[in-house]
Amino acid sequence: MRKGILGIGAAAAALSLGLTACGGQSGDTAAQGDGASTAKPGKIGVILPDSKSSARWETADRKYLQEAFEAAGVEYDIQNAQGDKTQFQTIADQMITNGATVLMIVNLDSGTGKAVLEKAKSQGVATIDYDRLTLGGSASYYVSFDNVKVGQLQGEGLVKCLTEKKVEKPVIAELNGSPTDNNATLFKQGYDGVLQPKYDSGEYVKGPDQWVPDWDNTQAGTIFEQMLTQQPDIAGVLAANDGLGNAVISILKKQKLNGKIPVTGQDATVQGLQNILAGDQCMTVYKAIKKEADAAAGLAIALAKGEKPQVSGSVKDPETGREVPAVLLEPQAIFFDNVKDVVADGFVTKEELCTGEFAEKCAEAGIS
Repeated sequence: MRKGILGIGAAAAALSLGLTACGGQSGDTAAQGDGASTAKPGKIGVILPDSKSSARWETADRKYLQEAFEAAGVEYDIQNAQGDKTQFQTIADQMITNGATVLMIVNLDSGTGKAVLEKAKSQGVATIDYDRLTLGGSASYYVSFDNVKVGQLQGEGLVKCLTEKKVEKPVIAELNGSPTDNNATLFKQGYDGVLQPKYDSGEYVKGPDQWVPDWDNTQAGTIFEQMLTQQPDIAGVLAANDGLGNAVISILKKQKLNGKIPVTGQDATVQGLQNILAGDQCMTVYKAIKKEADAAAGLAIALAKGEKPQVSGSVKDPETGREVPAVLLEPQAIFFDNVKDVVADGFVTKEELCTGEFAEKCAEAGIS
């Protein structure tokens, strides 16, 4: 596991160097290349989606992007749309008006994202889809994790936890992310790829399967409570991220079922990791967000300097068939026995994770 995390870091470092090298060679002539390197870099605008669906956007992504931009000495503006599609478009308009030459977005939905990307393109602004692909969009680049793999790890994790509990023919509830988020669709593709064969063979029983609008944790709790009322024999829950997982756990606690029914998650939030330490959550998926932010920042900085960075990967937009140049990073499954690797990687600190009742659990998990 540790080797895997270090491997991602090495890959990201190599990517950063690769972007610089490719950028330096991107001009049509040597003179153009020299001009790009001596001219003042353009301004980078970043629009984050919200702070409600996951703590990561403000606690991790903003911090890492800011650090990268400041280290490179480029002008930047990072704002959060707080789940408001109108505000999202307003922020984009303001950034373009204020001279942004690069716009990086995490869309709230593909419709809004597409409109923003089209306007930026018409103004000559380079664009990056960060973390979520805008379907039908025109982003110059896409930086994310292998999101089908994320879902696959969740599905495999749930299977592992159910096997350990020796549950026969378990009824599985699926609590998917937002129906307007392409990542949620990819996660589901991944975990259904693991679970569907088990449904087909009769080894598992497919239970309720619902999407959660806007990844809203409050709605998730209501939805799951209804699921449990309608089907009390639910034995495993595929929750698409830690926020949804915690909403499920809150309902299970009311019924004194927490720890008895495996629940998955994603994002390796402090809350999610504490739920794993407490035995209430089966697993989460760690996405080394610093590596993602550094890769995206590297692209944005190169673009702001007038360079045309090359990347080795691509993803196909399922709506248009367009191959979008992409950087896809590798996710990691986290269980009780390797929570320590997330701490060792610097994503969360021992101080914030191992508070109060969790101090003893941290010691058991080898977090020192």
